[in-house]
Amino acid sequence: MYVAVKGGEAAIDAAHAQLAARRRGDPDLAALTVAQIRDQMALAVARIMAEGSLYDPDLAALALKQAWGDVAEAIFLVRAYRTTLPRLAVTRPLDTAAMAVQRRVSATFKDLPGGQVLGPTFDYTHRLIDFALAAEHGEDASNPPPSAEEPLDAAMPRIADILDTDGLIEPETDADDPDPDAPVPDLTRAPLTFPAGRALRLQALARGDEGFLLSLAYSSQRGHGTTHPFAGEIRMGTVEVEIIPEDLGFPVTIGVVTVTECQMVNQFQGSRTAPPQFTRGYGLVFGFAERKAMAMALVDRALRAPDLGEAVVAPVQDEEFVLSHLDVVEASGFVQHLKLPHYVDFQAELDAVRRMRRAASGEGASS
Repeated sequence: MYVAVKGGEAAIDAAHAQLAARRRGDPDLAALTVAQIRDQMALAVARIMAEGSLYDPDLAALALKQAWGDVAEAIFLVRAYRTTLPRLAVTRPLDTAAMAVQRRVSATFKDLPGGQVLGPTFDYTHRLIDFALAAEHGEDASNPPPSAEEPLDAAMPRIADILDTDGLIEPETDADDPDPDAPVPDLTRAPLTFPAGRALRLQALARGDEGFLLSLAYSSQRGHGTTHPFAGEIRMGTVEVEIIPEDLGFPVTIGVVTVTECQMVNQFQGSRTAPPQFTRGYGLVFGFAERKAMAMALVDRALRAPDLGEAVVAPVQDEEFVLSHLDVVEASGFVQHLKLPHYVDFQAELDAVRRMRRAASGEGASS
């Protein structure tokens, strides 16, 4: 247990002042505004919202500014603020089939209903540094982004739903969460327990560290696990958030959020209770966070190995290992706590090492 250490207030105040000065940078340069960060660093803002479990682009941008660009620290700030907020209502499940799509691609069907929508993506860039961006006015803000050649179809059915009509993919209900009317557990208000069940797993994955999830997803594709799926569909856009007020009894839209959804499809050879079919891996993340949603879907499918009767042979399939180590706030705190004073502990170990050295050299026996 760590206790408060008295003294050193002047040094701590000076450290805070230095941090503020370094964060501000050259005073001759214009200070970054929250609006600039929100609009021009939108991918970092999206990650902070996702892993901070709070959809608020302005707050996420402010946290990134306060954290001096440290995304993990900004996530910590957002998480801490989130704990002060009351819960006023519970929303209805998001209807991603009704998403106002800005990007939608599938690696399984070329000509899918509604078409492929490339949208904003790095996929087709050459990954060459654009030195024009370093100019004072490197981008002409007066030129609006190009629009689609034709209006997007209003109906864009999800690929998994299309496969479901032919019975080629498992039903969307989960064996480990058999009661669809049961209250959904809330990871932000109750500690994680094992076995977690898929509802809790998806919550943990949605706010898990992107780098950790990406490494786990990569490991499953490299053979440390049995998951090498197809990207059935990746879509990004806005969806309406609805609640049902008790005094009204019907849905009311309270806002619109941007989300990225990924459905992975993975071949399944069947079992005693299930026929050969495709199985699902699912990812849903705040903002434009395609890589995170894909990694989440890969890991979700890998963690379903026990439910599908598959052998657990790799870390990515081990629920307790994955869920106990994916939280960036916990991981950062546990590693960085090593910076705190450990003087007494170290002196004890120092004495122990000296005793062992004396015993190994025979000094203890002679004395």
